[in-house]
Amino acid sequence: QVQLVESGGGLVQAGGSLRLSCVVSGRTFSTYSLGWFRQTPGKEREFIATINWSDSTDYVDFVKGRFTISRDNAKNTVYLQMNSLKPEDTAVYYCAASDQFSRRKYAYKYWGQGTQVTVSS
Repeated sequence: QVQLVESGGGLVQAGGSLRLSCVVSGRTFSTYSLGWFRQTPGKEREFIATINWSDSTDYVDFVKGRFTISRDNAKNTVYLQMNSLKPEDTAVYYCAASDQFSRRKYAYKYWGQGTQVTVSS
């Protein structure tokens, strides 16, 4: 049983920054890969970044150099630092947990409720 709760979303101007947090509960936290996805109305949920137990990371190309994923096992928390935000980054952002190190949304068994990020131009 794993539960996730996101926070940190909000309204920011283009070029600004936000840090999203996701608190994860469950005994398997340290062994899970944790990912960030985002979704806009009418579109599929899309992969953003993931991090595994040894801090290996993977990012979708369009956020490389702008977003950073990290985790703090002592706090059971995964973060997504988002810099140089663009209007097209506007979406609901979700964190998720998987027993695989994967970009596939279907590999993630547990999901948070999402947090809204809006970037104005």
